[in-house]
Amino acid sequence: MPEDMVATSPAAQLEEKLRTLTATVAVVGLGYVGLPLLRAFFSAGYPVIGFDVDQEKIDLLSNGQSYLKHLGTDFAQEMCKSDKFQVTTEADELGQADVIILCVPTPLGGHGEPDMSYITQSTEMVAKVLRKGQLVTLESTTYPGTTRGDCLPILATTGLEPGVDFFLAYSPEREDPGRKDHSTQTIPKLVGGIDEVSGKLATMLYGAAITEVVPVETAEIAEAAKLLENIYRCVNIALVNELKPVLTSMGIDIWKVIGAAKTKPFGFQAFYPGPGLGGHCIPIDPFYLTWKAREFGHHTRFIELAGEINNSMPSYVIQRTMEGLNELGKAMRGAKVLVVGLAYKPDVDDVRETPAAEIIKLLFDHGADVTYHDPHVPLFAGMRNYLQYHMHSVPLEEDLLKQSDCVLIVTNHATIDWRLIAKHASLVVDSRNAMADILPINGTYQQA
Repeated sequence: MPEDMVATSPAAQLEEKLRTLTATVAVVGLGYVGLPLLRAFFSAGYPVIGFDVDQEKIDLLSNGQSYLKHLGTDFAQEMCKSDKFQVTTEADELGQADVIILCVPTPLGGHGEPDMSYITQSTEMVAKVLRKGQLVTLESTTYPGTTRGDCLPILATTGLEPGVDFFLAYSPEREDPGRKDHSTQTIPKLVGGIDEVSGKLATMLYGAAITEVVPVETAEIAEAAKLLENIYRCVNIALVNELKPVLTSMGIDIWKVIGAAKTKPFGFQAFYPGPGLGGHCIPIDPFYLTWKAREFGHHTRFIELAGEINNSMPSYVIQRTMEGLNELGKAMRGAKVLVVGLAYKPDVDDVRETPAAEIIKLLFDHGADVTYHDPHVPLFAGMRNYLQYHMHSVPLEEDLLKQSDCVLIVTNHATIDWRLIAKHASLVVDSRNAMADILPINGTYQQA
């Protein structure tokens, strides 16, 4: 190929834009993954376009407001003052972008199968505006082969040639909302292209916004690595969740056992039990590989067993709550139960797949009178599979604690007044070891 043709090829033109930070970067899906990523590219100096179907999110960002509390608001105010920032609900606007990054949900369907509709629909949307010189990257967690086997055929219907006219890569998100020691910019970024050129361009893109970019040979390696990260956590959490009721029956405190074991400087990493798994990653992502493995004739027994154990924990918490009430001569039916903590992890407002939702459902199913307190989550409503519940957080006050038959701790937020609970609650059922540092309490205490 003549040098002048090479120099003006779509790949060369995009490479120059990436090098000079003049490439316009569009992020599709402005949730817990997309919005921090949009901020990272804006901070790096790229012109950015944020796309979401939720008009309320677009309106808030247009007015310099953030709807994700853990990100603060300063960045939104800074972005909306800049001519390098644009947010929209109009898919046609993506046509002006040089890079389009897909950060859409990948939930499970009603039978535990991957729901690929968000990836498929967003890729179809991109295909309508795809032109020469564009790079498309997928960040959604999914099974190996999605980028090449699902996204690529849709984009190829345009007649454009992958690796020549347009470029496609996978770079898994590694967000952990509320974490203080890492941010989007500091978490190493895996990047794998469907071809060498796509991988090189995607690595250049992320390298300007992320401190460390780790290129891998293929998109499939990056897809599988993301699943391995979450499966590793899922299986190890299931291990300690399985041990919790066993050791409890033996009169042994599992939290003290873990504390003793983690003094070993090698060969052991501490994982902790809880009321069930929450967040988008661990409760869902491992089953994308389970589903895909069946296509190749494999049965992923460890993953499925881990899922069964972790999914059983809300029922175990309810069992321990009933036992605690019974010891005080009270039945679950009609008992006033105050659930403390609705978010899936401490100190965030994120309720995605929170085990608190299933626990609240089970409490209602057993006839309890349920209220909840969470300083980060003022409203419990509209969650998938729990649409029938509509509750507001109640203030944590002395009278409420005295009137409650049981205080059930699901999330250990740092801002909760644990000493107030210890002083006035008649029964505390603790699934997070939140009260360990202030024991004993005035009432009855038991772990769950």
